Amino acid sequence: MPRPFLVRYTGLAGSALLGGAAFLGGAHRPWEPTVTPLTIVTGRDGVLLPLFWILGMTLLIGAWLTGRRSVPSARWAYVTAGLWALPLLPFLPLGSYDAYSYACQGWQQASGLDPYSGGVDVLGCPWADAVAPTWRGAPAPYGPVFLVLAALAAKVGGTLTGTVALLRLIAVAGLAATGACLPLLARRTGVPVRRAVWLVLACPLVLIHLVSGTHNDAVMVALLAGGLAVAATGRGWPAGVLFGLAVGVKATAIVVLPFAIFLVPRAWWRAALELAVGAIGALALVSIGSGLGLGWVTALADSGVSVQWTSPPTALGMTLELIGAPHAVAVTRALGVIVLAGVLLVLFRRAWRGGDALLHAALAMAATVVLAPVFHPWYAIWPLTLLAATLRPDTRWLTVPCTVAAALCLPDGYNLALATKAQGAVGMTVFAGYLAWKVLHEANRDPGGVGAGRGGADLHRVGP
Repeated sequence: MPRPFLVRYTGLAGSALLGGAAFLGGAHRPWEPTVTPLTIVTGRDGVLLPLFWILGMTLLIGAWLTGRRSVPSARWAYVTAGLWALPLLPFLPLGSYDAYSYACQGWQQASGLDPYSGGVDVLGCPWADAVAPTWRGAPAPYGPVFLVLAALAAKVGGTLTGTVALLRLIAVAGLAATGACLPLLARRTGVPVRRAVWLVLACPLVLIHLVSGTHNDAVMVALLAGGLAVAATGRGWPAGVLFGLAVGVKATAIVVLPFAIFLVPRAWWRAALELAVGAIGALALVSIGSGLGLGWVTALADSGVSVQWTSPPTALGMTLELIGAPHAVAVTRALGVIVLAGVLLVLFRRAWRGGDALLHAALAMAATVVLAPVFHPWYAIWPLTLLAATLRPDTRWLTVPCTVAAALCLPDGYNLALATKAQGAVGMTVFAGYLAWKVLHEANRDPGGVGAGRGGADLHRVGP
């Protein structure tokens, strides 16, 4: 039996089992104490839910990893990813309760309230009991672009079910747009289109957290990929508009914008001006038109309440606190931001000197995710999308962290990092130290750096 056939239908079986897990134990209203390793061991969740979840994850991840080397065509990859998404569409969100936070923020915006002035405990929401307690007091940390979309979903959907269904439709539309952009980006960097499409659209992380979980990252990634694709065709200000809209979903999108300067075939200052005018104009138009202004910038401060070892700077701080250093997490998080600023400057300088702009944009997004104070599993999708379309060498090192991230959350959102705080912090600290040593070691061996040369001739030096 041909391997592509086995890959397609093994993954479909895994997705169907995850659909069953969503039906039995996905995020639902009202919120209640979530599925945890302890509730599974004590039998509170029955037998079918953990069985469907574990077996479904195993089959889906296994099929995705195996399929990396057996994708016959881009069309086959598109069709297979679509088939894998189908069983997840009708059921409850998997992996988190964030869809209900989106719904309430959309309801607040549609009702003429300011989602940046307080959480559901202050502004209210008819579906407040579905929001996870951690986020009931937090104002919306998202930009005005997404809040406008969420308000549209709440207004048209009417009920919680209708609103979540429309939010899921928006996320799926974002994925479709990303899929349309991948071939252009991949061809520009010499990456096989079928591999890029497969790595992104068929990734279990994408299926669980964007298709099922309806995270707004799908919209941000689509706008980023679109901005890079349009910039690569030489249109500066339309690309800037897309980047501005991406920043209007999540502020982290801004790290990619400077690298687009080198994609537009004009004098750098003119390209920068066109991109800046497009981005600022689009963001200002939505901010003013929605009546929201820039209140979301201050709301970003509340997004760092999560303290988990999945963020390397946070893991280092947790490890230091384990051995008696007080307030180490705050210090290492600040140091992580400082290091990130330095890394971004180095990547920009290399792009300025002729390095491949798309690759360096992807590496900038990867550095942002790795060095940020907070890491949620779906954040890995940001660099995955860009790196899948820009990296020529073998991608094992890219698939492994995405596989781990996909398996981190239990059906209704419990993060397994919470159950392994000490062990995970020490393990991540050791691993991050190894990676830092390896990067420095490779940099000393290869003074030209990754991707030296505009055409990306040195990309083959980046190993798995």
